[in-house]
Amino acid sequence: MPAKDKIHQAVKEALKKEGWQVTDDPLVIFIKDDNVAIDLGAEKWLFAEKGIKKIAVEVKSFTSPSLFYSFHEALGQYLNYETALQ
Repeated sequence: MPAKDKIHQAVKEALKKEGWQVTDDPLVIFIKDDNVAIDLGAEKWLFAEKGIKKIAVEVKSFTSPSLFYSFHEALGQYLNYETALQ
């Protein structure tokens, strides 16, 4: 498992303050012979809609000296996660 981002815990606490229940830390999705680990999985009861809303959260702080490298790395992860979640 990769190391957690330095703001991981702060994001987790912010989700809880907004009423989200963190259900997975990390959220692991299995795809054929491999798996993808997204930083956090969370859910929240929506009483007006009578259901549960679920989210996957990837925590990024963009601390690399190259903003472009950090952006492309995050974009690549997003595209991989989007495919995995479908």
